[in-house]
Amino acid sequence: MSMDIDVPISIAPSQETSAGATIFCCDCGAPIDGTTAIDAKCYDCFKLTKDISQGIQREATLHFCRDCDRWLQPPSSWVTAPPESRELLALCLKKLSLNRTRIIDASFIWTEPHSRRVRVKLVVQAAVAEDRVMQQALEVVYVVAYQQCPECAKSYTANVWRASVQVRQKVHHKRTFLYLEQLIMKHGAHRDTINIKEAKDGIDFFFSARNQAEKFVDFLNSVVPVRVKKSQELISQDIHTSKKSYKFSYSVELIPVCKDDLVALPIPLAKQIGNISPLVICSRIGTSINVLDPNTLQTADISAPVYWRAPFTSLADVHELVEFIVMDCEPAGPTKGKWVLGELQLARASDLGVNDKTYFARTHLGGLLHAGDSVMGYMLTGTNFNSEQFEALEQSHTYASRIPDVVVVKKHYPNRRRTRKRQWKVKRMPKDEGELLPKKADQERMDREFEMFLQDIEEDEEFRSGVQLFKQPKRKPQPDEMSIATSDAGGDDDAPHVDMNELLEDFDELAIEEEG
Repeated sequence: MSMDIDVPISIAPSQETSAGATIFCCDCGAPIDGTTAIDAKCYDCFKLTKDISQGIQREATLHFCRDCDRWLQPPSSWVTAPPESRELLALCLKKLSLNRTRIIDASFIWTEPHSRRVRVKLVVQAAVAEDRVMQQALEVVYVVAYQQCPECAKSYTANVWRASVQVRQKVHHKRTFLYLEQLIMKHGAHRDTINIKEAKDGIDFFFSARNQAEKFVDFLNSVVPVRVKKSQELISQDIHTSKKSYKFSYSVELIPVCKDDLVALPIPLAKQIGNISPLVICSRIGTSINVLDPNTLQTADISAPVYWRAPFTSLADVHELVEFIVMDCEPAGPTKGKWVLGELQLARASDLGVNDKTYFARTHLGGLLHAGDSVMGYMLTGTNFNSEQFEALEQSHTYASRIPDVVVVKKHYPNRRRTRKRQWKVKRMPKDEGELLPKKADQERMDREFEMFLQDIEEDEEFRSGVQLFKQPKRKPQPDEMSIATSDAGGDDDAPHVDMNELLEDFDELAIEEEG
């Protein structure tokens, strides 16, 4: 019996070669594959006749606010973007309508800064057939148009602020505010203000938003000991949507104790912070009050919450300092950091040639003083203080016998030339004085306080670290100005000075000189 067996059939795809049709390009005559050619043209000729960037505009406008250096991002937001930055490039690309094309690459083309033009080079890609894509490079020019943002427009109008920070300190001088002003300028904490106004006991800062004022208050809390109170006032209310508009005010009170002040601490507080002597001098104001006992070199810190639980004021400030002459100085042995304990024999400078009365004092400046030097200190003998804390010291059996005759604060340089020209300067914050224009006597007092502030910068390196110092621009002599020979005779060679390596270049002055 026989069986029919089927012949096996292969299921592999048949490999039939199809011959392509070769044609000539209609423009240049080059042989090309007719099945893949587009419009019967080679790729090079097709690129010359096809423009995939036809729907992309070659010119656009960018709006820039000259007051706050921000760019308009439609429809209504303003963003900060440095020149030739990624943020500015993204802002430029959002201005374009791509029309089924996509951007492969984008970069800036350098232009003159004053040309008010921003040039961007783009590489775009688009599909020209089912399996063919094409790339093309083009250049887009943006014209920079000036437009004032709403925040800057409000700054030129009265009573448009949303939040204000009222900084106050109840003292008779502005030395702490001068230092705080330099800290604010160094860290740029005043950039968001729309107005800065001088007040009776301090400065008012006005902001257009509540969060900006809270950020500024947080900065003040991080650099000086303060107490903050907040209040709000209802401006308007929509009864249909229950939306309310408020104005916020922050009252920031600085501790009324300044550097180099003589302080009488409450006796319970002195025992609480390390059993320090209640009669101390304020050595530094940072985030807390740093006090120093010149008799023992003991130091202590008083934070703002501890101070406001038992507030006190200074016995005397720098305006009550008296000049003394060092007759004899002997180191007493103990040292602590830069301070060396020393025993001094002092005579009041005004008593020289009148009487031979001398005073004994201990000081923390034993490593700096020698016989014949001048010091500034507080005269306690024969001085009456209207202070409950000092009366408690005098009535105490423990501390009454420890009250010294003189408390030495710092070294004095009487031969320092007052008319000398400093090679450095500090910048001041622009403020609106309003109706509080200083009188002639007040202006002289403010000039003296500013001069004392500059001297503190020269004498204290730690104090100088929180201030930005700039090089003083050289004054160009006038053609008809006579040259006068100046001599440094009579100056004090030991007087502290600022090293030139610590100074910064004032680029505002350089820009003015280049324009001139």
